[in-house]
Amino acid sequence: MGTLLSSCSELNIEKTFECGQCFRWNPDDDGGYFGVASARTLRVWNEGEGVFCSASPEELPFWRDYFDLDSDYPDASVFREPKYLACCAEYGAGIRILRQEPWEALCSFIISQCNNIPRIKGIVERLCALFGDELSPGVFSFPEASRLAPLEPGSLAQLRCGYRARYIIDAARAVDSGELSFDELRTLSPKSALHRITYLNGVGVKVASCFLLYGLHMMESFPIDVWMARALREHFPPDFSPESLGSYAGLAQQYIFYYARSSATKQLTLPPELDYNDR
Repeated sequence: MGTLLSSCSELNIEKTFECGQCFRWNPDDDGGYFGVASARTLRVWNEGEGVFCSASPEELPFWRDYFDLDSDYPDASVFREPKYLACCAEYGAGIRILRQEPWEALCSFIISQCNNIPRIKGIVERLCALFGDELSPGVFSFPEASRLAPLEPGSLAQLRCGYRARYIIDAARAVDSGELSFDELRTLSPKSALHRITYLNGVGVKVASCFLLYGLHMMESFPIDVWMARALREHFPPDFSPESLGSYAGLAQQYIFYYARSSATKQLTLPPELDYNDR
């Protein structure tokens, strides 16, 4: 028995957890997912037309907010042009932009640079096991910035995160000291917030854009990594601007990323009329 979280049409758990926006959710042997967010654990699974979860009714408001279930998302018909975007939106329907804890999002995407998802997950889990609080046997919270701020980069050697150790510690110190305020960032425009966050050592435009979208829920943010750059180059007209998508840009980015990555890993067949290579 579980608590009904949403309909399957509102929330597709596989797409949401496998679209590159989070690193602490993993599939289990029964077809569901188990994860940790803000020192809370949850299991979610599909049952009939519903998505059910292990949360109590009292915990449900937190998780509905985390999955952004009280926001109305546009249907795929909004993303009509170019045709490749329409294909991505149809394929990715059911993705929700998670409202992740800002410090966890910032630290996780610092770890993500020049990295692949399995390795990112491994580093994040080692970070939590070493410096987080044990929530249940073998399950740990994400360590607060104040826990990492007094450390030196060498203290993170067991994470095997390489040069990123310095960036993690510098970011933790900025957050812990108040030099970087998430509340202040929320008052800024996405462009101003992007400029503000990129002053941090090791935080470039891509990491900052991911943080704004996944950590501060600034939906105008449109992170561009190697998958996105390739998709934009190969399947979008040269004059395409993410700014044309307005407040749906971040959602569109997730649709594009998920479709592009799935195309490579699942060998999806792209309709020839959607390819801009020969134009």
